[in-house]
Amino acid sequence: MDIVFGYRPDAREAVDQKSIPQRVLYTGARMPAVGLGTFNNDRFSMEEIANAVYGAIHCGYRLIDCAAAYRNEPQIGQALAQAMKEGISRRELFITSKLWNAHHAPAQVLPALKQTLQDLRLDYLDGYYIHWPFPNTHAPGASGDDRSPNSRPYIHADYMATYQELEKAVDLGLVRQIGTSNMTIVKLRQVLRDARIRPAMNQMEMHPCFSQPEFFRYLLAENIVPVAFSPIGSPTRPDRDTAAGDVAVTQHPVLVDIARQHNLHPAVVCVKWAVQRGQVPIPFSIYPNEYRSNLKAVTEDPLSEAEMLRLQQADCNCRLIKGQVFLWEGAETWKALWDEELEW
Repeated sequence: MDIVFGYRPDAREAVDQKSIPQRVLYTGARMPAVGLGTFNNDRFSMEEIANAVYGAIHCGYRLIDCAAAYRNEPQIGQALAQAMKEGISRRELFITSKLWNAHHAPAQVLPALKQTLQDLRLDYLDGYYIHWPFPNTHAPGASGDDRSPNSRPYIHADYMATYQELEKAVDLGLVRQIGTSNMTIVKLRQVLRDARIRPAMNQMEMHPCFSQPEFFRYLLAENIVPVAFSPIGSPTRPDRDTAAGDVAVTQHPVLVDIARQHNLHPAVVCVKWAVQRGQVPIPFSIYPNEYRSNLKAVTEDPLSEAEMLRLQQADCNCRLIKGQVFLWEGAETWKALWDEELEW
């Protein structure tokens, strides 16, 4: 079904491309320092998300983060096609997607990628991640207690067999850069040891209350760009990803106080913090005032060095996207997914 696209900012509302920071990948490619996420958590329709992509591109966004698992790539493809029809060139855009867990078998990787390309109406992707380092799946709408009997822990040889298919995709010109996602230092160190084509990006949860300083520094040392999902704490995340003790990131007193001093919403401070720190946040919103504010914020009124230091106080090591739905039989807690209960 064709989508009728609504909001389109006029030229006065669009953010000047020259003012948006860029990250230079080890491949030489340039990646915008802030993007739009498109995670479909069943709280918004596919059409609403596609309209947000369309409006955000005309607002000045060039990095759009997608995934087959979000089940909205056909609609986003319509938005991309419409934006390009209206004058946005493909070369301006940096479009990423992710291989879903159900397609880790080597014979399934390229067909899954080609389906994503067909859905997005593109000839190539600028970045392609392996969404999770396990072939573990769950049904749409699964609760946090659901378990697949076929789930298993990380097996490096199997992961590399999947990764090598992404390397082939680079050779074929279907993908420009490879990325990893939801990894740990232990796992990524093994990938870097064995990869023919190094990952250019690693996508991970990062926000002021969960800044992952050790992993962040490791990525920078390895010349891998850290890409931050849930950069404002994912307040609309699925119920299965909520637990007692979770923090409400935008309500942290330090964030609230700094936001008040800048006359901004705390969510915007999270985006500023992320870009100034050196990661690439991909906040999600379907609301034009929100996604425009997120983009505009990185071009003006920077946080001071004292404020950046002060925001370190917000880090309470609170992971919000725990991934417990991917656990295997015998794993006692979600921490096993993150190597916190494993011996290597």
